[in-house]
Amino acid sequence: MGTLYVVPTPVGNLEDITARALRVLRQADLILAEDTRTSGNLLRHFDIRNAMQSFHKFNEHQTVARFVARLQGGETIALVSDAGTPGISDPGYLLVHEAVRAGAEVVTLPGATAFVPALVSSGLPCDRFCFEGFLPQKKGRLTRLQELSREPRTIVFYESPHRVVHLLEQLAETFGADRPVSVSREISKVHEESVRGTVAEVLVHFQADEPRGEFVVVVGGYSGESDSSDLSESSELSEPSEKKKLSKYQRKQLRKGNITKKSRVRRMWRLFP
Repeated sequence: MGTLYVVPTPVGNLEDITARALRVLRQADLILAEDTRTSGNLLRHFDIRNAMQSFHKFNEHQTVARFVARLQGGETIALVSDAGTPGISDPGYLLVHEAVRAGAEVVTLPGATAFVPALVSSGLPCDRFCFEGFLPQKKGRLTRLQELSREPRTIVFYESPHRVVHLLEQLAETFGADRPVSVSREISKVHEESVRGTVAEVLVHFQADEPRGEFVVVVGGYSGESDSSDLSESSELSEPSEKKKLSKYQRKQLRKGNITKKSRVRRMWRLFP
């Protein structure tokens, strides 16, 4: 029985590839690539001359049995995607699943993935988080965001430059305009950037500056307090109602007279998150 190696490749800087990944790619009997042109550039850069075939979401169901048979025949196969770790919002799950079912050994190398640097750099809690990847483009998208709006853990999304502004607009609608967010683009590339602030602030930034590159959107979890979207200008909030929604520290400020009017309730979510 052969071995399937799942090999992460750089999401940006080619220096991010590991020595072990290069060794596996050189020694494998076959490399399966999401796009042979993209992976071919990587292999040529490191002077790796090896057999390579395509394996992507449009052909995986038609070809997976053939590659599992080669594993059963004792071959070593290395699976790569265009960037990052196969199986994380990229093709790979089906082949791994079928290889495990067939009894082949599956070894996943540690290495590059876009969401971990974005999460750690966000400044938001990263001890507990949930990874959502790409949301549905149309059907079920808003429903899923509504379901996640009360998720207490930090949430990680992937998004394309064409839809990131729309995502931020939907987050303002479902999570609240004052929810903290960090939006990172071009991880490990020359123009790497992270924009941090409230959903409203980051939305204004990307409405003014055309989004470019691939995006990782990291959103702070629900804290149990009402977001600003819940506090409409037409709502009449009594002082007892405000107190019930506030933290112990916020109630102390309220008693001191530092926060007394409804017009200042909105500010508290930013001043005292």
